[in-house]
Amino acid sequence: MRAGDVAVVPVLEIGGTHVTAADVDTVTRTLVAGRSFSEALDGQGSAEETVAVLVRCAASLTGRSGGRWAVALPGPFDYRNGIGRYEGVGKFEALRGFDLGAALTAALPGAAAVHFCNDADAFVLGEWWAGAARGHRTAAGITLGTGVGSCFLRDGRILRDGPGIPPGGRVHTLRYADGPLEDTVSRRALRHAYARATGAAPPDVRDIARRARHGDRAAAGVFTDAFTALGRVLGPLLAAFEPTVLVVGGAIAGAWDLIARPLRAGMTDTGPDLARRLVVTPAHQPSRSPLLGAAYLATAGGPATPR
Repeated sequence: MRAGDVAVVPVLEIGGTHVTAADVDTVTRTLVAGRSFSEALDGQGSAEETVAVLVRCAASLTGRSGGRWAVALPGPFDYRNGIGRYEGVGKFEALRGFDLGAALTAALPGAAAVHFCNDADAFVLGEWWAGAARGHRTAAGITLGTGVGSCFLRDGRILRDGPGIPPGGRVHTLRYADGPLEDTVSRRALRHAYARATGAAPPDVRDIARRARHGDRAAAGVFTDAFTALGRVLGPLLAAFEPTVLVVGGAIAGAWDLIARPLRAGMTDTGPDLARRLVVTPAHQPSRSPLLGAAYLATAGGPATPR
């Protein structure tokens, strides 16, 4: 396997509340000096404010490739042309129609081009390249946060269609209980479920998890119901796709002790064989995998936005 000819790739990983920068050594599959730099990011900020934060975080890096930068960020986004398509998703609305590619190639240190990729794709590829899915020919992964991200891989290649693969490879497009899956499994859905169960103002998911660990039955029930449902949705897909590993990441995966059992239980509704042959695991490098995967994609080839 070969990631490309560039030894060090500078990477930005953009989330709804943060941006992280790191130099990735594609030979050792590690972060240069083992370090990354993060800054808070307001997903409701203007396009100019967003670019300013990205450039300021990028300036923390000491290494420079003098060529291609890799940028991982959530959709909807035109990754080939570097233009935001955000509308009605609660974040980055100011980037709708904005040429982020042109803005970043003009402002990032040493950038001759910017390679954009989906953050869930980058996460799963990073785990396949240097994490929990390493050594697996066929792998699937999901990220749990503001929504459900997903990626399906075979031999390090992202698949968008085929047996067991949802439209475009995106699990969030699926439905459960007569509604969008993310009405049941997402940060928003977990908070709303707890509010319905208790009549209280909804705390954040981290606090719901803390309450569940301290015996709050309503909090525990929120996790059980949501992730049993997710397992039931994923089960038929994974039975058809036949991966040997499912890697789970994202902010909510930090509550793996509350997620693992109901997720596996929901999958067994498809059949006991699936549970026996499939490794279901949290990410080994949850914060680094999107950075690693973005660097892999940038050096393995693919669309980039030229200066």
